[in-house]
Amino acid sequence: MSVKGDYYAILGVSKTAGLDEIKKAYREMALKFHPDRVPAEEKKTAEDKFKGISEAYAVLSDSSKRDLYDQYGHSGIDQKYAQEDIFKGADFSSIFREMGGGSGGGGSIFEEIFSDLGFDISGSRQSRPQSVRRRGRDLQIAIEISLEEAAVGVEKIITVPRYENCTLCSGSGAKPGTKRTVCSQCKGAGKTVVSNGFFQLAQTCSRCGGEGSIIGIACPDCRGEGRVKVTKKIKVKIPAGVDNGSQLRVRAEGEAGINSRGDLYVVIEVREHAVFQRHNNDIATSVNISLAKAILGGEVEVPALDGKLMMKIPAGTQCGKTFRLKGKGMPDLHSRDIGDELVKVDIEIPVRLTAQQRQLIEEFSRLNGEDSGSKECFTDKFKKTFR
Repeated sequence: MSVKGDYYAILGVSKTAGLDEIKKAYREMALKFHPDRVPAEEKKTAEDKFKGISEAYAVLSDSSKRDLYDQYGHSGIDQKYAQEDIFKGADFSSIFREMGGGSGGGGSIFEEIFSDLGFDISGSRQSRPQSVRRRGRDLQIAIEISLEEAAVGVEKIITVPRYENCTLCSGSGAKPGTKRTVCSQCKGAGKTVVSNGFFQLAQTCSRCGGEGSIIGIACPDCRGEGRVKVTKKIKVKIPAGVDNGSQLRVRAEGEAGINSRGDLYVVIEVREHAVFQRHNNDIATSVNISLAKAILGGEVEVPALDGKLMMKIPAGTQCGKTFRLKGKGMPDLHSRDIGDELVKVDIEIPVRLTAQQRQLIEEFSRLNGEDSGSKECFTDKFKKTFR
């Protein structure tokens, strides 16, 4: 029975999508909605979804069927092709070859992905047990560092909880001195083959869980799991220039598998800084200077990532002026470029004046051609200007 619905909408592609885009969409959705990858209560919905996206791909990946569908919709397809033949000619194998699949390849990316889902689209009933190809699970952990550490790079020791192969049983799950026996249901294949129309699905064996064998007496340390939970301390080198969300891949530091170990992904979180705000590779801050220094010029001490430095203030500097200090920002993670430090100047207006200070400012106001006796005095103007 056809799963009615807009084939383009089912795959989430536009009507102008090319074959590569259609293949990519199908590949992602087939992995997402395979029935073996969802909870038991969602299997029926997933099966319907899986059939729908497979049917959509079978039509849109075939130029003649796609032309009919574009012109006449489902009626054109249903009249031209019987539903049991709709999948004939659909190039599912091209997707699998691109992912490394194919007969006799063994150990391909495709096999790793689909063996984790518990099925094999090759259609072969002679399949090795799933455990032979199993890869350890990838892990992810977040680590917090300071902006100063992000600027120069740092080494951190992180604690990672993960599963390791049981040393007592060497990962077999069986008590030392005993052996696993071949599963009577799958005959050691780890899978049972069922037909799903356009290709055969080799479902994970429900009796042995895909192992191909059954444990007689469980290992007392791991209780038949073949692995135990441990805590591992790992040294991670964080490069200069990382930012919030930067992700580092540490190969083979994930969980142990039968065939290989997974990877560890370290997500970087840079703490908010009390002085600087980061804008890509630039950092921004502000400093206060006196009224006299703004008028006459001089130097002011400003914070920097590596300490403090002196910055020259030109005479006549206005409030809000931003100065750029070249090469005093963050290094670029992917090049040798270094950002800048942006320093905004705020001018401090005196709140209380001594009699002498007031006299001098009034004299300055008079020399500047201003009426010091007016309602708005010179200092009030300064306050308004720099507020």
